[in-house]
Amino acid sequence: MNETSAMLLDSGGLDRLIGVLGARGFRTIGPVVADGAIGPGPIRHVVDLPQGWHDEQAPGSYRLHRDDDPRLFAWAVGPRSWKGELFPPRSVVWRSSGEGDSLEIVPVVDEAPPVAVIGARPCELAALSILDRVLGTSTHPDPVYRARREAAFVAVVECSTPASTCFCTSMGTGPAVGDDRAGDEGVDLVLTELAGDERHHFLVRAASPLGGEVLAELGGEPAPGWAWSARDRLLAAAEGAIGRALDTDGLAPLLARNLDHPRWDEVAERCLSCGNCTLACPTCFCSSVEDVSDLTGTVERHRRWDSCFDLGYSYVHGGPVRTSVSSRYRQWATHKLSTWFDQFSTAGCVGCGRCITWCPVGIDLTEEAAAIRASDGAGARAYARAGAAGGDQP
Repeated sequence: MNETSAMLLDSGGLDRLIGVLGARGFRTIGPVVADGAIGPGPIRHVVDLPQGWHDEQAPGSYRLHRDDDPRLFAWAVGPRSWKGELFPPRSVVWRSSGEGDSLEIVPVVDEAPPVAVIGARPCELAALSILDRVLGTSTHPDPVYRARREAAFVAVVECSTPASTCFCTSMGTGPAVGDDRAGDEGVDLVLTELAGDERHHFLVRAASPLGGEVLAELGGEPAPGWAWSARDRLLAAAEGAIGRALDTDGLAPLLARNLDHPRWDEVAERCLSCGNCTLACPTCFCSSVEDVSDLTGTVERHRRWDSCFDLGYSYVHGGPVRTSVSSRYRQWATHKLSTWFDQFSTAGCVGCGRCITWCPVGIDLTEEAAAIRASDGAGARAYARAGAAGGDQP
């Protein structure tokens, strides 16, 4: 974190930020209130942001209320993440042209304008970092995601009001950016909202060359010492308010050796296999393709989001591989917290808590992992025996 490049802005400075990014050709999006929740939407001015709005979250529960609080970012995260702006829920991969001997397959170029995200949370920045590995820099990168991500401008607002379902401190993804609590790669500006004593300011620091250019256009004053002290107090209080935790010590091998644990069947008795958790998750990237034709003979191949909770998702010749709800929940949980390490050297979870809040029956991922850890003995012994015998591990 470079304190020399930090500035102190008022809400007018935030308005200028939106204007500067719009003038640079970005489509500016930020948190807006719509359909009873806070989620990404177009913004043109500060008045479009959710001033005075707060969220109350619990397993299977989400509600909003409003008061005269001057803050714009006094809430946690909503059901939709910024993933949908960079990895759209549905996109056209190619379409056909002509017919017979003149039939051609024409690739479709994504022509979406570059997007400027204003108001992402640190956990969501961590999620984008994970998607960068999966979709942006992997052996076979997704061209739509990579193009949109490379063109995007990201301004993160540090979190001062975590929800009861948050556990970002367990995953090292918040509530701050920098300070060795969460990395600042892939972000252009980092903002901290400071409100109190009749003052409402934003401590803003640049985290990229482009962020530095934009910050220089905003005016403002060099960040004074009291702003840094206020930030430290704010983030310490936010950290202390996070009551949910996930013990990540040895979690990947723990789940790998407990694939036959009875807890999977127990949670399946409640799980609806609806896929809400995967759709709300900012890192889930499962997708499928389908071909769509019209009366003119044109055929398009569409890619759309899918879910490992869908019975047909594991379909191969003859039928689906994961026929039971317990096997599908186990696939999701063990991939997210265990085998993701094998693929991408990181967990697939950032502790945002969305899967807990938006589960209709309130299934808590941290609770399920803790239950398996609490009765790990039999699984550990079977895992050790299989390894010693040179056989396959369960």
